[in-house]
Amino acid sequence: MKIQVKVIAGSRQQKIEELPDGGLKVHLTAVREKNKANQQLIKLLAEHYRVPNSRVEIIQGHLFNQKVIKIN
Repeated sequence: MKIQVKVIAGSRQQKIEELPDGGLKVHLTAVREKNKANQQLIKLLAEHYRVPNSRVEIIQGHLFNQKVIKIN
């Protein structure tokens, strides 16, 4: 499954919002330094979809707030 995700890094709390187009808006407490936000995103999505972290992969947008995520 592929998901379009908009990431808001440096938020006060972590949360996932579903968007009308089927994508997600994810608020992360981690900052965009040294891959911390991407790691937190993977962990949060793995918990949300109840899959291991290894099954969540960022396939596009590693350095940007618009990402495409693949969940196996």
